[in-house]
Amino acid sequence: MSAMRKVLLGMITAAALVGGTATGTAAREAEPEADLAHHGHVSLWDGRLGVWLVSENHGPADISQATVRLAFSVPLAGGELPEACLWSSDRVVSCRTGGLRAAGAVGELALDLRTAGRPEELTVDIRTVWRDGPADGNPRNDRHHVLVLATGDPYVF
Repeated sequence: MSAMRKVLLGMITAAALVGGTATGTAAREAEPEADLAHHGHVSLWDGRLGVWLVSENHGPADISQATVRLAFSVPLAGGELPEACLWSSDRVVSCRTGGLRAAGAVGELALDLRTAGRPEELTVDIRTVWRDGPADGNPRNDRHHVLVLATGDPYVF
C-alpha cells in the first residue's frame, strides 16, 4: 500500500471514530438525567422511632414522581404516617416524593412510629425503589443503611 493511501485510510478511520464518538456522546447528552438524593435523620427511644426525610433532585432534569422505601430491621407496631406514605409490611414504609424540580428540594416527611417492643438498636435501609422519568446517574446518594441506637440521638444519613 502506498504512503498516500495509508495517510488517506488513517484520516478516514480517524474521521469515522471521531464522528461515531460525537454521535454517541450527543445521544447520551440528549437523554434526560436527574440526581435523586435522600437525607435526614432517625431517632430511637423507649420503643418510639422518629424519621425525618428530605428528598432532593440535583438535576439537571425534573422528576415527576418517585417512591422511597424505608425498611426497618425490627417489626413496627404502628404510628402516624403522612398522606404520601403507606405500610408495605410491618417492617416497611413506602412514601411518594411528589414532583422534584431540577436543583430543587421537596417538602420534608416526618414519621412518628412505634416499635414492637423496646429494641436497643435497629437498622433502617433507605432507598429509591421507583422513579418516573429520567435516569439517575448517581444512585449512591439515594441509598443509605443506618444503625440507630436507642439513645434518642439523631443518626444522620
